[in-house]
Amino acid sequence: MSLNKTLIALALGLALTACNKQEAPAADAAATDAAATATDAAATATDAAATATDAAAAATDAAASADKSADAAAASADAAKK
Repeated sequence: MSLNKTLIALALGLALTACNKQEAPAADAAATDAAATATDAAATATDAAATATDAAAAATDAAASADKSADAAAASADAAKK
C-alpha cells in the first residue's frame, strides 16, 4: 500500500508541475495585457492634459480679447462724451 501511495503522490506532483508550466504563459500574457492597458491609459491621460492645456490657452486668449474689447468700448464711450 505504501508503494501505491508513493506512486499516486508522484503522479499528482507531475500533474501539478505540468499545470503550473501551462499557466505561466497565460500569466505572462495577462501581465503583458495589463502593461499595454496601463500604457494606453497613460497615453489617454497625456492627451487629456494636452487638451486641457489647449483649452486653458484658448480661455486666456478669449479673456485677453474681451479685455481689449472692454478697453475699446470704454475709449469709445469716453470719446462720445467729449
